[in-house]
Amino acid sequence: MEDILYKLSKSKFRSSFHLRKYMIDYINEKGMDVVKSHTVDFIKEKLQPANPKNDGKQTPMKGHPTFMAMHACACCCRGCLEKWHHIEKGRELTKDECNYIYKLLITWIIKEYENYMK
Repeated sequence: MEDILYKLSKSKFRSSFHLRKYMIDYINEKGMDVVKSHTVDFIKEKLQPANPKNDGKQTPMKGHPTFMAMHACACCCRGCLEKWHHIEKGRELTKDECNYIYKLLITWIIKEYENYMK
């Protein structure tokens, strides 16, 4: 995780994403377990299918901490997954690939949360 997070941090675009105050408030109100559950759902809906609906435009750039993480970690669409993570388009994601994406997104969210709370 640290290697890919380091590479992403060197991208001007990817490193421009950070949790906003309302996202921190959401985490504080709902709890990290809810955010983790939503992350699983978003991966299943927006990334796991071979051809996700509206691929390339399916992930909002605001609203939920996971959406911000998806953009920051280049897990927002199948094109970014292919470019950054070498997970090819046009086939359903495996359980291991979904788990990798989940761990990456949650790691990013927790780091952002901890940095914000300092």
